[in-house]
Amino acid sequence: MKKLILFSLTIISSFLLSQKFTIDTLLTDKISIRAIQLWDGKVWYAGTDSKFGYVNLKDKSKKKQIKLSDKKLQFRTLAQNKNSFYAINIESPAYFFKINKKTLDFKVVFNDNDSTAFYDALKFTDNNFGLAFSDPSVNQRLNISQTRNGGSKWIHCNDCKDFPYLEKGEAAFAASNTNIASFGNVIWIATGGMKSRIYRMRYKDSDWKVFETPFTQGTSSKGIYSIDFYSETNGIAVGGDYTKQPDNINNIATTKDGGQTWQIQASGQNAGYMTCVKFRPKTKGKEIVAVGDQHISFSSDYGKTWTKISEEKNLYACEWVDENTLILAGKDKIVKLNF
Repeated sequence: MKKLILFSLTIISSFLLSQKFTIDTLLTDKISIRAIQLWDGKVWYAGTDSKFGYVNLKDKSKKKQIKLSDKKLQFRTLAQNKNSFYAINIESPAYFFKINKKTLDFKVVFNDNDSTAFYDALKFTDNNFGLAFSDPSVNQRLNISQTRNGGSKWIHCNDCKDFPYLEKGEAAFAASNTNIASFGNVIWIATGGMKSRIYRMRYKDSDWKVFETPFTQGTSSKGIYSIDFYSETNGIAVGGDYTKQPDNINNIATTKDGGQTWQIQASGQNAGYMTCVKFRPKTKGKEIVAVGDQHISFSSDYGKTWTKISEEKNLYACEWVDENTLILAGKDKIVKLNF
């Protein structure tokens, strides 16, 4: 009986923890933000109208915003290494901006002039290696741009021979800069549309593998929008259909073998379309938060069951500061959740 009582208290405690939080608005502006980074006690963002800036996590009156171009560029990617931030606009021509972290001086270090350029995600796995990818052109391969020297030089490949062919109508979503993930020397990319699959590379040898998923797919708006891994084997994928956001069939899946196979979770029993997912730090992969245009949801059992903890709308991107603080950004705002 004592063990049963303790077990019950643990469940209640976990449930209450998932429900109790406060929301603090850090920034409001006329902007759509789909990519954020954390550094130096600040939330850094890139968004519409060429806007790039930060807001201080502890004192929201301390903020700064600059424009990276006189053109009204839309940024849905943002990444960082030791000394710089990098942002790439969607649509052609795509400009690769390098921004000094200390001075905020910026310059364009690479142009992608392909007519079909539309950059979906950008990530640095360490100080030297970064990878960005754009929608495929007629060759049915993702356009890949890589740097191996910290971003000073980028190598572009719009027909990479070692990258598997995509199916017709298969592409990626520029939703939150999180349909790319890495752990150790492994990188994963998630696609959607007519096919929703996982591409895996060990970045030192560029050996790409492709794995099928049981995820919702078959139209241009369906598929995986965000992935996260807390080890080389264990990961999660979320998404759905942005044109039918309440649809919640086959829109969450987990893997325990590095992305080779995926198991559908909570089909028909979640809040629907999701654009960003992140494992909560220091919970051994058990606790997860996902956000969509219409909700914030929480899982305490590795994605098997979900609770909608907020109906806060128009949030797209997410990132943990620590195990008790989550940053979310979206249409006209950045908010902080304190659990």
